Amino acid sequence: MSLLPQRRYPTVTQLIACARSLAVQRPSLCALRKVGVSRAGRPLYLLSVGHARRAVLVVAGAHANEPTGACTVLSLAERVLAERELRWDTSWHFLLCVDPDGASLHDTPAPRSLYDYHLGFFRPAAEEQPEWSPSVLPAHRLPPETRALTRVIDELRPYLQVTLHGTDLGGSWVQLTKDIPGLAEPFAKSAAQLHIPVETGASDAAGWAASGPGVHVMPAPGAGAAYPSMPDDARHSTWYATHRYGGLTAVVEVPMWASDLVDDPAPHPAPAAAIRWVARRLLRDAFEVDRVLAEALPRLEGVDGPLLRAARWVLDLVPGLAADWTRTPPADNTMAYVSSVDAFGRRLPLRAAAMLLRVLRQSGDRAAPGLERLVATWSEAFAERFRARWVPLEHQVEHQSRTVVTAARCARDRAA
Repeated sequence: MSLLPQRRYPTVTQLIACARSLAVQRPSLCALRKVGVSRAGRPLYLLSVGHARRAVLVVAGAHANEPTGACTVLSLAERVLAERELRWDTSWHFLLCVDPDGASLHDTPAPRSLYDYHLGFFRPAAEEQPEWSPSVLPAHRLPPETRALTRVIDELRPYLQVTLHGTDLGGSWVQLTKDIPGLAEPFAKSAAQLHIPVETGASDAAGWAASGPGVHVMPAPGAGAAYPSMPDDARHSTWYATHRYGGLTAVVEVPMWASDLVDDPAPHPAPAAAIRWVARRLLRDAFEVDRVLAEALPRLEGVDGPLLRAARWVLDLVPGLAADWTRTPPADNTMAYVSSVDAFGRRLPLRAAAMLLRVLRQSGDRAAPGLERLVATWSEAFAERFRARWVPLEHQVEHQSRTVVTAARCARDRAA
C-alpha cells in the first residue's frame, strides 16, 4: 500500500492517481484505460497488469459503504508487479471503482466509531447498484456501470472474478458462485493470524452450503431463497456473468469493526425465539424512522435524490424481511447465525435513519436533531452489543489480498 495514504480510505480520485502512477512507472507491464462512464459521467478505469491470456478480474467499489477494496486493489497490483510467479501465466485486471457516483456520496475517510461511519453513510437502492441491478431490472434499463462491467467480463473472459466487499461490523466470509477446493483452510489461517473473526453463520449466505468455515457456495439458480421477500437475487447478478466462459466469482468480505459473536459455532438455546424477537425490534425501529420521514415529507416537497431513494428502499424491505424471519424456521441454529441476523436487523433501520438524516440536514429540517440522536444511540448500542473492535486498515487489506491470491491459485488449479 506504499502509494496510498496510510490508515485512511482513499477517494476515487486518489485511487486513480495511484493507478496512473503505477502505469507510468511500469509501462511494459501496466496499462490504465477507461472502460465506461457512470450515470453522472464519471469515468470507470481498468488497471491491467501482465499480458497473459488467462485472466483474473478484481472489482472494487461495488458498494459505496464498503471502502476497503479501494486499498486492496492497489495493494494487489503492487504485489502482482513484485511477484513474477503471480503473472507468469495470468494477467490481472483491476476495475478500480465500479460505482464512482455512489463513492462520491459515501464519506468515511477515517471513521473513529460506528457513529462517524453512519454520519457519512450512503448505499444506493438495489436497482442503482451495478452488480445487483440485473436481479431487479430488465436488460434495457440496466445502468451504464453494469453494462461496462459486463463488457469487461465479456472481453477478458476471466477464469475468476473477485469482487471486494465488506461489512461495517462482524467478521470475514467468502461467497462463491462455484466451490474453490483448497480455499477454506488458508482463508481461516489468514483471518486467525490477523485477529479477524470468521463469520461462520453469515445471514447473507443463509441456507447455503459451506465448503469450510466462512466459505459459502451459492445455491444453483432455481433453488429456494432463505428470505423469499428480498427482491434481489445474487444468482441474477453480474457475479454469474463469468459462468458463460467457464469461470466463477468469489465475493470477499472483510469487517471494519470485528465481533467475535459472529464466529461462535455453539448451538443457540432458542434460535427461532431469538430471531422472532429481532424481527419485532426491526419493525419497531423501522417504524421510528418511517414516522420521522412521514412527518418531514410535506416539508421535503420537490426534494429527491439517491439518499432519499435509498432510505425509502431500505424501509420498504423491512416488513417482508421481518415476516420471513417470523414465519420460516431459522436457516441455522448456531450462535453465530443468530448474531449475524441480529446485526442485520440493527443495520437496516440504522442505515435508513443515517441517510434520511443527511437529507434532513441538507434541507435544514427541524427533525434533524432528533434523528441524529437516534443514529447516535443506535450506533452506540450496536457497537456495545457486539463488543466491536476496530480492525486496522492494513489488516483488512492484507486479509482481503491474501484471500484473492489464494482464490486465484486454487481456481487456476481447478480449471487446469
